[in-house]
Amino acid sequence: MQIAHIAVWTERLETLRDFYAAYFGAEVGEKYVNPAKGFESYMLTFGTGCALELMRRTDIRGTVGPERIGLAHLAFGCGGREELLALTERLRGDGHPILGEPRTTGDGFFESVVADPDGNRVELTC
Repeated sequence: MQIAHIAVWTERLETLRDFYAAYFGAEVGEKYVNPAKGFESYMLTFGTGCALELMRRTDIRGTVGPERIGLAHLAFGCGGREELLALTERLRGDGHPILGEPRTTGDGFFESVVADPDGNRVELTC
């Protein structure tokens, strides 16, 4: 078994689509629209790994809190420390909040954490 995809609700479908395409190289599938349910989505793929489904529905509204029960973060593997540092600085320079500065964790990973446009935590790791 493997995880096929993870789904995220958003009110800003195209903004999140563009964020993951620009910074993480997502290949974006065709937009799916179901007018009867007020539902729209994009499936984003990242090579051969798990996909990310971005979804919007007219009756789902709200905000994302910094910590909560449920999905804690998405993690993207970088090719190495230099790539991670460069992407962290690119995100910072483009105005995206850096929630965790680059560091070596207690379990030996090198990582940083950024917020996507909806405030979801995105971890960069190598």
